[in-house]
Amino acid sequence: MAFPGIKPLTIVLVAALAVSGCSRQYKNTEPEYDPEETFKPDLARVDSPSKGGSTIWDLFKPRNNDLKVSVNRYIWNASLEVLNFLPVQSVDPFTGVIVTGYGTPPGGGAAYRATVYVKDPALEARSLVVALQTRNGRPVSASTQRAVEDAILSRARQLRMADRRF
Repeated sequence: MAFPGIKPLTIVLVAALAVSGCSRQYKNTEPEYDPEETFKPDLARVDSPSKGGSTIWDLFKPRNNDLKVSVNRYIWNASLEVLNFLPVQSVDPFTGVIVTGYGTPPGGGAAYRATVYVKDPALEARSLVVALQTRNGRPVSASTQRAVEDAILSRARQLRMADRRF
């Protein structure tokens, strides 16, 4: 040791005093808070095994994959059937969006691209939004867009009627 006459206990006491003196160099201006008062957990959401929460063994249990999709299935299926001549690029049943690529309708000369948005679970016209555009990126005429929307809604009603028969 470098200081043979000083006992180790004296060194520890001096170091402890030096460290404790450092903590009081400034006045704490932050307001004190009570952690119990500011953090009040919702007891219904606490994940504890005694309250039916999760444990490590839940990894080995079968999962309940009941995801709810909030789009009308008849409009969704009718959209895919009516626009079956267009190649599907992406579908998202959770948000209700169908995006297609360019395709030519049977008996038509111009190529179209469609984006369908099913925004409500009701079988109504307000639940369906269709955006069509031509190959050069311009929107189609309002009558063409209305005809496609009407065809989709008519097919959706037919699918629902056929579903009720069983």
